[in-house]
Amino acid sequence: MKSITIQGAKRESVGKKSTKALRDAELVPCVVYGGNEPLNFSTEEKSFKNLVYTPEAHTVELVIDGETIPAVLQDIQFHPITDRILHADFYQLSEDKPVIMDVPVRITGRAKGVMAGGVLRQTYRKLKIKAIPANLPDEVVVDVTPLKIGNKLYVGDVKSEMYTFMHPDNAVIAAVKMSRNAMKGGASAGDDDEEETEAVAEGEAPAAAAE
Repeated sequence: MKSITIQGAKRESVGKKSTKALRDAELVPCVVYGGNEPLNFSTEEKSFKNLVYTPEAHTVELVIDGETIPAVLQDIQFHPITDRILHADFYQLSEDKPVIMDVPVRITGRAKGVMAGGVLRQTYRKLKIKAIPANLPDEVVVDVTPLKIGNKLYVGDVKSEMYTFMHPDNAVIAAVKMSRNAMKGGASAGDDDEEETEAVAEGEAPAAAAE
């Protein structure tokens, strides 16, 4: 997985007055957990640009007063009105200790159901996975080519030996739904197999709406 570097400085004081002074100076109070004890530090707000405001997933090299700590972002708090970053929590990485991260989902292929007039719906843009740092992927690639109208792609369909999904196997990643055009011309437009699939899709419509 790609990594970015964030420069920081240890915080000697963690009181409210100190925290306010940091924010007034456009610095973000942060904590990194996972070591012998939590480490409080601060960094410039702009340091988060390539970590937070991107669809990609990254690990982080925290350089705090010359010490480098490999980590992942665990939690971040934003101001409810201004959207400025108020606080960030990191977790220190260890080579043999699994970590949980949100990883982007990349769809590949053109679903058969889409070619027949259906519409592809993607339920998850990111999936939560658990893995040791060396096995963290940049993205989870899923091929939707086999999906016909009414078909769904489940988490259980894309299991990997490198990492574990923190979702149930029956969680739907993507599905091909019946479109209005397919409903109007559907039965006469496809072969028997396609017609049968479309009929199943119509029967599943209430369940799909519940999801």
